[in-house]
Amino acid sequence: MRSAWISSTLKSMKRPWNRTSAALVAGLACALPLLTAAPAAAGGGDTTARTGTVPPRATAPATTVRTDSGWVRGGAGKDHLFFQGIPYAAPPVGELRWRSPRAVTPWQGVRDATAPGERCAQTADIWGLPGSEAEDCLYLNVTAPAPAGGKRPRPVMVWLHGGSLIKGAGSDYDARRLAVRGDVVVVTVNYRLGVFGFFGYPGLENAGAFGIEDQQAALRWVRRNAAAFGGDPRNVTLFGESAGSHSVCAQLASPSAAGLFHRAITQSSPCGAGSFEGTPLRPVMDIPFWVPRAAHDGYGQALAAGLGCADPETALACLRDRPVADLLAQQPLPLPAYGNAVLPEDPSKVFEEGRFHRVPVLTGITRDEGTLFTSLLFPPMTDGEYESAANAKFGAAGPDVLAEYPPDAHGGSPLQAVAAVMSDLDWAWPARDTDLLFARHVPTFSYEFTDRTAPQLFPLPNGVRPLASHGSELSFLFDVGWRSAPLTPEQRRLGDTMIDYWSRFAAVGDPNRPGLPTWSRVRPTGGTPYVQGLAPGRGGVAPFDRAAVHRLAFWDRLAAQGTEPAHPS
Repeated sequence: MRSAWISSTLKSMKRPWNRTSAALVAGLACALPLLTAAPAAAGGGDTTARTGTVPPRATAPATTVRTDSGWVRGGAGKDHLFFQGIPYAAPPVGELRWRSPRAVTPWQGVRDATAPGERCAQTADIWGLPGSEAEDCLYLNVTAPAPAGGKRPRPVMVWLHGGSLIKGAGSDYDARRLAVRGDVVVVTVNYRLGVFGFFGYPGLENAGAFGIEDQQAALRWVRRNAAAFGGDPRNVTLFGESAGSHSVCAQLASPSAAGLFHRAITQSSPCGAGSFEGTPLRPVMDIPFWVPRAAHDGYGQALAAGLGCADPETALACLRDRPVADLLAQQPLPLPAYGNAVLPEDPSKVFEEGRFHRVPVLTGITRDEGTLFTSLLFPPMTDGEYESAANAKFGAAGPDVLAEYPPDAHGGSPLQAVAAVMSDLDWAWPARDTDLLFARHVPTFSYEFTDRTAPQLFPLPNGVRPLASHGSELSFLFDVGWRSAPLTPEQRRLGDTMIDYWSRFAAVGDPNRPGLPTWSRVRPTGGTPYVQGLAPGRGGVAPFDRAAVHRLAFWDRLAAQGTEPAHPS
């Protein structure tokens, strides 16, 4: 039976602009997978029969590596080595479904590591990106410059993919450019998603956080094995975008992640959402970052009842017997839960009180985060419908919002105006607070990706122009698996600069080095523009006035007015 808390939570998640929470979650299921197509070069393949019986060959030492579970043989390009589909935890199948990750069983001989492991169970999406029914999916991929050895071990960068915590795979990101130019070892990780990674039931240990635990198991694998690939286990940077960035935030707040990484990069998911607390303002896309485990317990009870597993005494055993397809057909609750061993407290409180792991942070957003979500969540609207929606959302402040964001200033498009509101209110406003929150405690560097000509990741519906949309920076750091236009020479140079910044930060905790434009550190008092703008062309990499571009003073003023919205979100 659905708990009262779940019911009230779903009501509280009801969308302004007259969108229901169910529609929003469904929209996000399409929107945030952004990051999910499998690269053609990565290959596929069966991961169940990769173990040989032959000892490692002396003729190919660079591509044959001994891990703590056994030997693996990868592949080599002219300037890099790659190892794919390495298991970091036991397959979470059968009785291990919805349990903390367990150790890998060591293997004999040499395991083939030239093709990625299966994607964790997920549905296909509207762009035709692949689905999967695999629960045996806890694999990672390692990319390192060739040769793997050297006088000094290299920094390690561990990538957590995005996809709304319901989509994606580590193998969607070819890290060769980042590894070779940055002289770093890059590890990309699969972790349990959707109902398999974020599920609860009364009495279930660590409910609502199995995907977060998987990420920690991968980090422990890195600590044990990085040196075998030429990496430094004492210098690990955890980075991710969108849901991957959300996951980095979770790890920063998790006591059990202490010591597993030494720097953090968050792309397009600010850790601090405290801007909205104590104000009448709510984001347009008003979804909580974190939920108490009671939410997952109630969700699990409702799901069990719907699948014929209502008896509390046998519900978990019954659900563990259900086919993957039956569970994928259910609406997920892809939000990390707190109130368990992984996240004992609400991470929002942990961040606000400065009790997160004290590591240097590089954090940022794109210039037009809202365009993707607006295109997926809202139907075409007239000027009159836009006016009615703004007044319903912002109450007495509606006319002010309409005056600040008129369609005429956005190509005559009401949807483009909505996207601007979302970019400014949902992302830029809390990003500023996240910057200052981190800067009070650790070295912090903030960026904004501002290339409005970046290759379009996916076609956006309803005529919305993508501009510098959510995820548009990814092809500047990785060769990504979805089809998009190639980078221009100027964009390629910008990508090189970004890789230089990211890898330098991974090495020393500061992106600055000779030959790069100076990047100012965030000061707790804010002050003059401290955000580093990232755009191609002369002068494109330079200080960027986020406060002015995103009208943050306007939103500050509305927050201080105490205006109650006509229909509270």
